[in-house]
Amino acid sequence: MSGSNPENTGWFTDLDPGDLEAAAITISDGTADRPRKWPEQAIQSGFATDENDYYEALHQATVHATRRAVSARETAGDQQLQHAVRAMDDAERTANELAERLAEWAGSLADAPGRDADVSGGVDGAREVASWTPETPAEERVVSLAERVVALDDERADLRAFVETQAPEVAPNLAAMAGPVLAARLLSLAGGLESLAKKPAGTVQVLGAEDALFAHLRGRGPSPKHGIIFTHEYVRGTHPENRGSAARALAGKLAIAARIDHYSGEYKQSVHDDLDERMAAIREREVGE
Repeated sequence: MSGSNPENTGWFTDLDPGDLEAAAITISDGTADRPRKWPEQAIQSGFATDENDYYEALHQATVHATRRAVSARETAGDQQLQHAVRAMDDAERTANELAERLAEWAGSLADAPGRDADVSGGVDGAREVASWTPETPAEERVVSLAERVVALDDERADLRAFVETQAPEVAPNLAAMAGPVLAARLLSLAGGLESLAKKPAGTVQVLGAEDALFAHLRGRGPSPKHGIIFTHEYVRGTHPENRGSAARALAGKLAIAARIDHYSGEYKQSVHDDLDERMAAIREREVGE
């Protein structure tokens, strides 16, 4: 890595050998136009006492630089969106599973005076049970469980609000085109905005349908026409005969939107207009049929 005099200096120029943060920054940002005798220069400059000392310092600085890069990646906005949407889905699934168990348990206690004989299922039923005044140890536990189901559902709503607020900041075009929640799920399935931006449209089209795709590759089923993008109105709301075309059109524009978001981060109306026009043309077929 070059310094002010690339012929006689290296990445270690003017650095304290014990300053790992400065060394890590230099390693990450520095460049060199050609290889040089870096260990020899390190010894001559007084940075290292011998070649082993140089390589030990280089090793420590490189490890520190890698940790900095991983930390930055984990705190990036798209990573936070992935964590949030996964937590949202987990909270919803867990709340629904517990609500089913709660309905069975509370139903066995619902014949007490002043209570409905039937306990509604789902989170709405849990909210009803949470309002009970418990009179026995069993009822105390049922009400406590109901309160936790309600709390989980409230957390799911808060997580969704976070996703809907943050997705347009992280990926403005993708969020506008797919909707914030679907955009976050696509990022989660792809492994981040950069990864999604590098995927071809055909891969974006079947994200979330990996099981069906693998079954098809093994000769056990038809090729999937779409994955999670089925939840988008442009696919779900299109006649089944035209859903393949709709999914391809949407996936193509989603791939472009992800690339724009990753490489420029600026909202581009034209890509959205192009999709609307393409979908209008696809749906005109249904009118003619």
